Amino acid sequence: MPPPGVCMNIINARHLKDGYGTITNPQKFLDQDFEQLKQYCLIKQVRYIDDMFPPDVRSIGSGLLEAKDLQRVVWLRPHKMVLNPIFEVDGVSRFDFGQGMVGNCWFLASIGALTFQNYILNQVVPHQKIDEQYCGIFHFRFWRFGKWVDVVIDDKLPTIDGRLLFVRSKNPTEFWPALLEKAYAKVCGSYSDMNAGTPSEAMVDFTGGVHMNIDLTEPPANLWELMCRADQSKSLMGCGTPQGATSANTVLPNGIVQGHAYTVTGVKQMMSQGQPVNLVRLWNPWGDGEWKGDWSDKSPLWQTVSPQELQMCLFVADDGEFWMTLEDFCKFYSDLDICCLCPDFLDGSTTCHWKTSFYEGRWVAGTTAGGCMNNMNSFWTNPQYRVKIEELLDECSGKQGEKNMLVSLMQKPDKRNRRLVKNLHIGFSVFEVTEENKALKGKFPGSFFNVNRLVYTTKSFANAREVMGFVMLKPGEYLIVPSTFNPNETASFLLTILSKAETHVHENSDGHYHEPGEAMVEDKGTENEENDKKTFFRQYSDKYEEVDAEQLQRLLNGNILKGDLKSGGFSIDACRSMVALMDTSITGKLNGEEFIRLWKKVETYKDIFSVTDASKTGTLSLSELRNAIIASGIRVSDDMLNLLALRYGASSGHISLESFISMILRFDCMSQIFGQLSNGMNMTLREPEWMYLSMYT
Repeated sequence: MPPPGVCMNIINARHLKDGYGTITNPQKFLDQDFEQLKQYCLIKQVRYIDDMFPPDVRSIGSGLLEAKDLQRVVWLRPHKMVLNPIFEVDGVSRFDFGQGMVGNCWFLASIGALTFQNYILNQVVPHQKIDEQYCGIFHFRFWRFGKWVDVVIDDKLPTIDGRLLFVRSKNPTEFWPALLEKAYAKVCGSYSDMNAGTPSEAMVDFTGGVHMNIDLTEPPANLWELMCRADQSKSLMGCGTPQGATSANTVLPNGIVQGHAYTVTGVKQMMSQGQPVNLVRLWNPWGDGEWKGDWSDKSPLWQTVSPQELQMCLFVADDGEFWMTLEDFCKFYSDLDICCLCPDFLDGSTTCHWKTSFYEGRWVAGTTAGGCMNNMNSFWTNPQYRVKIEELLDECSGKQGEKNMLVSLMQKPDKRNRRLVKNLHIGFSVFEVTEENKALKGKFPGSFFNVNRLVYTTKSFANAREVMGFVMLKPGEYLIVPSTFNPNETASFLLTILSKAETHVHENSDGHYHEPGEAMVEDKGTENEENDKKTFFRQYSDKYEEVDAEQLQRLLNGNILKGDLKSGGFSIDACRSMVALMDTSITGKLNGEEFIRLWKKVETYKDIFSVTDASKTGTLSLSELRNAIIASGIRVSDDMLNLLALRYGASSGHISLESFISMILRFDCMSQIFGQLSNGMNMTLREPEWMYLSMYT
């Protein structure tokens, strides 16, 4: 049985800090251990069958094949298709394979780019063989939303009439492309979940690197220089053509396919008739079908270059690869994706490396999903990240390009199947933190955004997996606010920040900032009120002047809060919890002093509840909960606030008075207990972890 959810989050966070999920220590996808499974198969002398991605229609998915074709599908192992199957024949090349029936040209175009970078390729495709130790099991590695995962598959591949349905090798004995495709289909949920996408998605999953997208309808002036530097560095490049009148991949008379992904396989400047010409080499993942215009395979323009360049660059074959000018490239292609391990190529510098940091966060409707700046009343509730940028080192300052920071925002899926994921419109804004605000701690309030300068915001909020932006920031302090376009949309995200200068980043919600005097303090009460409480207690307590949980339940529901409770009153479990929290004498009951102390707290919490219940519904909305917590004088992070809303909120998203009192009492008491325990004691659980467990369980 797996650990409870909040425990699992703590375990995962610790694993990440300890290096679990890195390329050298990848996370086991679906908890499948390749070495253990392989050893089991070898000992038992059986061929592996993957029950997590079974060889049946579930793994193919819906909408890809007609019912009559699905019935014809047979899953075969390589040795059932050919006599001597081989994992790879004479190395790996883009010319090894062609696209099958699934519309995943975006994925195959990315593989084409991957074949140029052996270092990255070997990370994704570990060295494997079909030999005497072979037992029908393979594994591949992908970067998925901040973590590297090791994906295990069996070797059963879908076929019809003995022919592979999806990607197929030009050499029928070679199987690495089909097995790699199957592993990625498993990550996506099924083969049909790979239908339609962009090269950048797979390129990022192959590298764990950063991605930049260039709009070729408005190309930058230094596009050629950028492509040349990217080609010389360990970068992957892919591109796409505009969609035609229909979703079909229509082949134009010039040979270009509409709505199709291609790989950029090279760039080269040549001399033609005494003039330099900038050429881009492209590859069609169909494995055939090429450009027919200037500088295509049979273009007479090749007769205008030197014999050496002709021999080096021109290969006349219908293999899907061709050359065209940079001008035609921008004319017939809509966008260019460049994915790299590090964006050093941007300014041609290899001596000053960019520093990378990752931050996981979450927008939760009602608490931390404030929407974009069109919603100024709630915008401040979004997650906030405070960034301090130091001066550039001397050896870097002279080589600094126009931009010195790259910010990437990637939304994480909440569905197992890729096709079911509905991307929200996301973006981010960057604000300058002025001198007078640098001393402020915790989350900045709405007033901050009304008076502080907006340094950068994403050009548009896109419903894409990832949005990114390059910014030029002078040394100083800044605030990055990632958000959805609309408020109250729930999703998880990964924020990546790369900078040339030394940069210090921390999540800014560790205690919400509020003006002094906002918190309500516990009312001591007059001497007469104190005596009345004592008299009341003696009237209802037992002969030992104590009350147990059942008596406390009757007193709270029928006397102290009578008429104020809208949700049926406190449960017996809630009252047992109160007794446990307030029972300093460890008797299982409350004496007079403990009872009166609890009573005062309950009254204070009720007053806070009433003041912050702006809608006067007798319940708190999630946004009102935030104000109530602030009014209580409690400092909580966004993560804790989201946890409290989940733990104590009703299905409607509202919090009753009973739940609010139970929550604040528990938080207050547990904070005090932890503070006392942590003094001079080496505790296994760190403070945030301990509080998460105590508040959520």
